[in-house]
Amino acid sequence: MAFKNNGSVFSRFTRQSKSYGRSRSKAAHYLKDRDKLTGLLDEATLKAHGKKGRLKDVWASLMSFFRLVRAYANGTYRQISLPSLLMIVASIIYFVSPIDLIPDFIIGLGFIDDATLLAWTIKTCASDVAAFMEWERKQVGQK
Repeated sequence: MAFKNNGSVFSRFTRQSKSYGRSRSKAAHYLKDRDKLTGLLDEATLKAHGKKGRLKDVWASLMSFFRLVRAYANGTYRQISLPSLLMIVASIIYFVSPIDLIPDFIIGLGFIDDATLLAWTIKTCASDVAAFMEWERKQVGQK
C-alpha cells in the first residue's frame, strides 16, 4: 500500500500534482496570518478526528504537526527551518482540501493521496518533529 511506502511512485505523483503545488503556494500566506493558520489547524484537527482509524499509522506524528504549528503560530516555538515548516503547513492544507489529486468524496480512494502525502512529510520532517517533541517535554518538565 502506498501509505506505508513513503517513497512510492504514488507519493511522488502526489507531491508533483497541481493540487499540492497550490497547497505549497498557500502555505507562506497562512504563516503570515495567525488567525488563518489557527483556523486551518482547527479544520485539520476536526477532519483528522473523523478519520482517526484510517490515520492510525501516523496519528501521533500528525498530532505533533498540529501542536508544532500551533506553537509556531502563538510564538512559543520557532526552532524549525522555514522549508520544513512550509512543507508541514502545505501538507496540512492539502489534507483539509476536499478537492485534490483524488477528491475526498470518492469512497475508498479519496483519502489515499492525503495519507501518502502526510506519511512522506512525516518521514521528511522527522528530525524537526523530534526536536519539537523534545522541546515540548522540556516545557512540561519546567511547569
